[in-house]
Amino acid sequence: MRVYVPLTLPGLAEAYKTGEVGAGPLVAYAVTPALREWYLSDDIEELEYAALSRAALASLRLLAADPGAPRRRVVVAVDVPDGQASAEPGRGLDPAALGEVRVAGAVALAKVASVHVDAAETEADVAAAAEALQAADAGDDDAQFVVDGAEDHELLWYATQEIPNLVGLGD
Repeated sequence: MRVYVPLTLPGLAEAYKTGEVGAGPLVAYAVTPALREWYLSDDIEELEYAALSRAALASLRLLAADPGAPRRRVVVAVDVPDGQASAEPGRGLDPAALGEVRVAGAVALAKVASVHVDAAETEADVAAAAEALQAADAGDDDAQFVVDGAEDHELLWYATQEIPNLVGLGD
């Protein structure tokens, strides 16, 4: 099963240093039955993109909680055994939890299929969105517009071999 784990650049650097993505259980996003029902599509690529987008929003939440992290959303795509990721019972239809799964235990960095990161030129929009997130959650339409502005930026795809360069540890 492909899951999308939200991170920050410091979180990605830590994963690179330790060889593991988080200590587990990890919050991730995947194509769950609730996400399928909400998205109303049978196209697996569209559903995977929806799960990736949910993880990108969760990465934005991590940035809002860590003002020292570079203002770039990070999502790692990881392949885990089907039984290792499960949706929390009772949260399946909660709009805030669509696609959310828990991954039991840490995930080896070797299981990462790809990394998705905002381009450097999006940092101002992502910073504004992280700052506006709490007001958007409270129903402020102007703040939601700012958050949506960051979500309009596509995350760039990187191979796992590029992680050292992304986190400033490359040659």
